[in-house]
Amino acid sequence: MSRQKEDKQRLTRPVAFRLTEADHAAYLEKVEASGMKPSEFFRECVLTNRTQVVARQKSSADKQRLIYLFNKTSNNVNQLAHRANLDYNAGTISEATYSNILDQLELMTRYMKAVINDVD
Repeated sequence: MSRQKEDKQRLTRPVAFRLTEADHAAYLEKVEASGMKPSEFFRECVLTNRTQVVARQKSSADKQRLIYLFNKTSNNVNQLAHRANLDYNAGTISEATYSNILDQLELMTRYMKAVINDVD
């Protein structure tokens, strides 16, 4: 499954620029206040010709913790899927078992994505 949303194009072209220490500190302060990642902030400012970016609402401590746990869990889900694929290709598990494992992992992933929006 792609990390990008299906309706968005992949971000493949890097853009870099240099700043003085003072300008960099001011840039980071604005990025922090916006609640965005630095690359998101830069794209928002440049591509929309806006000099004022509205800050996103900060996530609650509960949501931040849940995101942290889901990131850890996602890593484990990927490891399990990889292992199931290796075992299936080696012939050590049946196609039915393999399909059941992948279905359960997909179900867990969908549930995690659905529940994260209901935290705050």
